[in-house]
Amino acid sequence: MTRTCSDPSGPPAGQGRGDVVGVEMAFPHPRGGLEYPMACPICTKPADAKYRPFCSKRCADLDLGKWLGGGYAIPGDDIPDEDNMPGPDAPQRPH
Repeated sequence: MTRTCSDPSGPPAGQGRGDVVGVEMAFPHPRGGLEYPMACPICTKPADAKYRPFCSKRCADLDLGKWLGGGYAIPGDDIPDEDNMPGPDAPQRPH
């Protein structure tokens, strides 16, 4: 979840403010205002603009490895084996 700053007295869209208190870094938001940093989804450290939404290349690579390894798979029904599937000659059941 991100929060944006929509203070009309603030700087023009896309330009950061250096006086934001309690935030290490604020990122310019494409629609104007500021987007405050979120925590890295891997280690919960503050995100770095270079590796956003992660804090480092290490955390970005760990997340990519989890995606590639099926760690984020959505559980579902098992796919039947090809041996048990009806062939093109099999009679079709009505829906």
